[in-house]
Amino acid sequence: MNEIAKMSLKSRLVKPVHGLQDTKLDPNFEIELAEYLKHQYTPESLIDLYARFVASDGDFERLMRRAIWRAVARQFGHQVQINSQVGFKHLETFEIGDHVFIGSQSYIQGRFDGTCRIGNHVWIGPQSYFDARDLIIEDYVGWGPGAKVLGSTHTGIPLDAPIIQTTLEIKSVKVETGADIGMNATILPGVTIGKHSIVGAGAVVTQDVPPYAIVVGVPARFLRWREGSETLESRTQDAQ
Repeated sequence: MNEIAKMSLKSRLVKPVHGLQDTKLDPNFEIELAEYLKHQYTPESLIDLYARFVASDGDFERLMRRAIWRAVARQFGHQVQINSQVGFKHLETFEIGDHVFIGSQSYIQGRFDGTCRIGNHVWIGPQSYFDARDLIIEDYVGWGPGAKVLGSTHTGIPLDAPIIQTTLEIKSVKVETGADIGMNATILPGVTIGKHSIVGAGAVVTQDVPPYAIVVGVPARFLRWREGSETLESRTQDAQ
């Protein structure tokens, strides 16, 4: 019995929504509003203005959040939904694709000389945290509520210095196409999550995850390959 058949014995199956939606262009007036804001205000002023629209999930507040992000970000796609209380740092380094959903109370922390790239059809659950100083999330990634990514660590050298005073090492984190990150999971610096892999809820990922693998636990360990992936040539033969 395959996985879908097993699930149907204990639960009900419904069609996905976010990942199957067709991308429609945002209306011209919204794009023109962003252009007006971009030319009339400094990025700093727009970020101050954002605070006026961050708390509510009304249609007007969502419109203004999108317009401000589009005006400030390096790249901003169509049909993006930014829910209430979403915070950020260094929005000017963000590259946001089409049909991205960002859940309430999420925080994305960029860096003035970094890059935060979020691909198309990415779904980010509420209360997520991203150290986005060198972060790439590819297309069709699901990010569970409360999941986190860390992109840096202190060297701890010299030994007699407080760790917080030692050099900060930023390491790139990449989540490849189609991966799914479970609720409250944590991705540590320098890790790549392979395409179409699954990170279990609450897992702490300290090393790369192969494509089509399922990892769980603290620290995360290989559990098994996704059913049906055995014949895929792109699947890694041996989980490290």
